[in-house]
Amino acid sequence: MVLFATSPSPKATAIALAALLLAGCAVGPDYVRPQMDVPVAYKESGPWKTATPQLIDASHPWWEAYGDTTLSALVVQANAANQNIRIAEAQYREAQAIAAAAHAGFFPTVGLDAGANRAQTNSTGVTKRATTDTLGLAASWEPDLWGAVRRSVEAGNANTEASADDLAGARLSIQTTLAQDYLQIRVIDLQRDLYASTTAAYAKALELTQHQYAAGTVLRSDVALAESQLKTAEAQAVDLEAQRSQLEHAVAVLTGQAPASFSLAPLASSTQTTPASLSSTAALRVQLPVTPAGLPSELLERRPDIAGAERRVQAANANIGVAKAAYYPQIVLSASGGFSAGNLASLFNTPSRVWSLGAALAQTVFDGGLRRAHTDQAVAAYDASVAQYKQTVLGGFQQVEDNLATLRVLDRESALQAQAVQASQLAERLALSQYRAGTATYLSVVTAQQLSLTNQRTAAQVLGRQLAASVSLIAATGGGWTATDATSGN
Repeated sequence: MVLFATSPSPKATAIALAALLLAGCAVGPDYVRPQMDVPVAYKESGPWKTATPQLIDASHPWWEAYGDTTLSALVVQANAANQNIRIAEAQYREAQAIAAAAHAGFFPTVGLDAGANRAQTNSTGVTKRATTDTLGLAASWEPDLWGAVRRSVEAGNANTEASADDLAGARLSIQTTLAQDYLQIRVIDLQRDLYASTTAAYAKALELTQHQYAAGTVLRSDVALAESQLKTAEAQAVDLEAQRSQLEHAVAVLTGQAPASFSLAPLASSTQTTPASLSSTAALRVQLPVTPAGLPSELLERRPDIAGAERRVQAANANIGVAKAAYYPQIVLSASGGFSAGNLASLFNTPSRVWSLGAALAQTVFDGGLRRAHTDQAVAAYDASVAQYKQTVLGGFQQVEDNLATLRVLDRESALQAQAVQASQLAERLALSQYRAGTATYLSVVTAQQLSLTNQRTAAQVLGRQLAASVSLIAATGGGWTATDATSGN
């Protein structure tokens, strides 16, 4: 209610001074980042230092390191339209509102009331009717003597920061998933080119056997083998269409579109498929980012999940203080002031003024163990959040190690597979020449052709695994790469 300037009473002054003296108290443990043993360096490569959350910038255009304008456009579209990102963004705003609600506990509650009351009384046989008009303000405030509000605000702020990390993590997850799906589509396009040239070669081989069979120089079984070889390759090419369609549908959903309204044009067919093109990103018109200096010791610090897990530890720690504050008495200060009169004309006259000041102290004496249970619950939640944080960090170690090892192994495998493709293509040409000369059976041609096709498709698949592992490594390190410091030509 409305408060009027009057000299405070000694009792009110004492209460106010006590509130100010105790305002700095906050029960519960102060937050300290959980300690854990970490390796000095990665097993695979690079120095290591303890991960500490830093500002996450999941909108950093790391995808530009691949040098594909179509991929960049799709990621930008996903950032704007993906529904999972919108969910995370809404949850972040919800966390902000919850933190703001906790912060409101620092301030008093003020209310306005106005009313008119008419009553009849009967005293000593005399009936009286009177009207009372009132207008005033009322305020109440609970000083944060034990830090319950401060701990709630601390928890709310930490949860807000964790939600911001979740939003960054959602963006990064959508971006990396989109990049992997898109790059696998391009690898399938490369394999489609391979099957197009392969089936064309098999068709010529079938035509050769048909002519030789008509001339009576080969058996009918040679024609059957050639036809079987061609149809098998055509069937495998059709299977690629199903894989591509599913990936294209996934890309559509990731960019916030219905699959029916989205299509991704294939890459222009190469004039010739060579062992080098099957083992290199050049045929896909993309670049394979390399691990920049300092990875992973610096970049792992920008992982959204690690940052979010640590901030949830901070929130759980603050909640212990909130639970422990319930053991202490509550003090509520209240004040009211306004006007009360028998008619509106005299409502604002000096005799109609009314006011009150008050203080109330409340202490729970027995609650059947409720406060202890709440405190134990808060401590258990804190312990769980610490374990979750440590597990997240260890999982981060594993993911980076896995992808570093995968890229290292695939680099060697790609080089060996390129040699295998080259050797099998030579064997195919020799077998076909020998068959034309009549010094080899068509079975040897089929065997050489099957080996050549298998090696070429394996080379393309290894390239796809390299691209997928490179995107996974970016995700494992927080997605903070740029095209200038993380790209090298192949």
